[in-house]
Amino acid sequence: MSTNAYALADSWTMTRRELAHWARQPVQVVVALVFPVMLLLMFGYLIGGGRGVEGSYIDYLLPGMLALTMAFGLEGTMIAVTQDLNKGVIDRFRSMPMTNGAVLVGRSVADMLQSALALLALMGVGFALGWRVDGGPVAFLGAVGLLLLFRFAMLWIGIHLALMAGKPELVQAVQILVWPIGFLSNALALPGSMPGWLGTVVEWNPMSHTATAARDLFRGTGTEHLWPAVVWPLLLLAVFFPLAVRRFARLSR
Repeated sequence: MSTNAYALADSWTMTRRELAHWARQPVQVVVALVFPVMLLLMFGYLIGGGRGVEGSYIDYLLPGMLALTMAFGLEGTMIAVTQDLNKGVIDRFRSMPMTNGAVLVGRSVADMLQSALALLALMGVGFALGWRVDGGPVAFLGAVGLLLLFRFAMLWIGIHLALMAGKPELVQAVQILVWPIGFLSNALALPGSMPGWLGTVVEWNPMSHTATAARDLFRGTGTEHLWPAVVWPLLLLAVFFPLAVRRFARLSR
């Protein structure tokens, strides 16, 4: 087998390991799928109202909730990586004749699969609530692609921070930061309904660009917000992917 074939085989082995955890810990998988649905119902019917939003609030809210869900998975990624670090699992894997980085690839593939399931579950509930897609199948797939791209960038931020933290207890500090960063966006409300300075901050949030571009594609109203939604995640990946790989390579030193 070639080097690339070995790398793919090792990465698939690590992916199957992560997927096997789903069968042994089904509650965590169910919670990850149900939690964003609860948020959608809560903000759509209990707390929401969509001040200043034109048309149906659910059409504005759902793409924002999809982007928010892609950000909220950060803690689960960090906990899984730090647990493997503290149990010595990663050290044992690194002592085997395995491609360097296959552990991280397996973690990322499993994480992206769960993120795709979360998107499907949330969109299914959205359809039941009256949300509709007017942009056509290509625009729909483009919006889903942007959401998953944003999730992929957040994933590698989580992996890097987990490798830096080293302990599951330190993940709580990151959890405290994820919530305000996630809500400090246009996922739930228009920036124009906020104080001037706060609206400016919200408009610069990378998640706001993803949510706005997804709304436009779902509605079929244009692609002028497409480039920021692509560039921001790619910039985050350009920074945190090599940092995570470098940190992982230094674990055994």
